[in-house]
Amino acid sequence: MVFYKKKITFVNRKKQFFKMIENVITEGEFKYIEAGEGKTIIVLHGLMGTLSMFHEVLHYFSENGYRVIVPELPIYSLPLMKTNIKSFSLFIKKFIDHKNIDNTIILGNSLGGHIALYLTKHFPELVNTLVLTGSSGLYEKAMGDTYPKRGDYEYIKNKTESVFYDPKTASKEMIDNLFEVVNDRGSVLRILSLAKSAIRHNMANDLPEMKIPTCLVWGKQDNVTPPEVGEDFNKLMPNSELFWLDKCGHAPMMEHPEDFNKIVHAWFQKNHI
Repeated sequence: MVFYKKKITFVNRKKQFFKMIENVITEGEFKYIEAGEGKTIIVLHGLMGTLSMFHEVLHYFSENGYRVIVPELPIYSLPLMKTNIKSFSLFIKKFIDHKNIDNTIILGNSLGGHIALYLTKHFPELVNTLVLTGSSGLYEKAMGDTYPKRGDYEYIKNKTESVFYDPKTASKEMIDNLFEVVNDRGSVLRILSLAKSAIRHNMANDLPEMKIPTCLVWGKQDNVTPPEVGEDFNKLMPNSELFWLDKCGHAPMMEHPEDFNKIVHAWFQKNHI
């Protein structure tokens, strides 16, 4: 009976979130969702990420004393020459300035983590805390060892499912979106541009200088940024703590949202954040 009540609560929260998604705030070049009051957490999604991937993060922390903002990264709308880590970091800086935010917490998954790191390096006054989960910046495999094949839906389906420990986490909507992306020449060129940019902007030499509190949450079965990547982040960053989630792939906040939120919140409390 308790499980049933939890299930209903989760479904209701998800419905509330998708109502919010339908009312994305648009201000000039920025699109975002926002909820809660308190210290600000800016959430940055990955290359194939969407705002909906963070509905449990947004609900939990907005209900526990934080202001949560999830901006949409212009991954497929910036000019090709500006589709890189630096430009996205400058975009987020402009967003932070637009929202008049001081000393924010940034939570980044995959590419979002890389953008957060680059922003922290160049504008350290803007960021007081990092939460990185499956972050790129040292090493990553975007879609495995081969590039997505255009027109091959089953291939895209398998590659999308392989990002997660539980293949069922990859919804049909997610697979359809990726299939659409890899069949658009402009989008493919942008993905390639970002992949090259990620290699150019390797953060290994910068991490030892980032002394702000950093929470690292990694899936033990992450095959995009494998466990050794999380361990390397923890070794290189002087003020970090690494947490593991078992039976979990590249997106812990999706596969184990309750555990993910509890880990991050407990770490916030321990560090008075």
